[in-house]
Amino acid sequence: MIKRSISNGVAHKVPIDLHKMLSSTQNVREVWEDITPLARNEWICWIISAKKLETRNRRMKIMSENLIAGKRRPCCWAGCMHR
Repeated sequence: MIKRSISNGVAHKVPIDLHKMLSSTQNVREVWEDITPLARNEWICWIISAKKLETRNRRMKIMSENLIAGKRRPCCWAGCMHR
């Protein structure tokens, strides 16, 4: 099995739980690698900004569904303030 790296965002690195999800889901990983570093940054920031583990897990699920559906950034979110 070839280990492929997962690209980070502009200001944020992919956290371990998201890295595991992206590594285990090829079609989501392919879309992840196709979006811009700024878009990846927005997704990462949206996920890590969750205060509860349940919210974080739900956001990762939403992210994977949205990426597959063609949405390249989180919807209805003000955006990452760290860039």
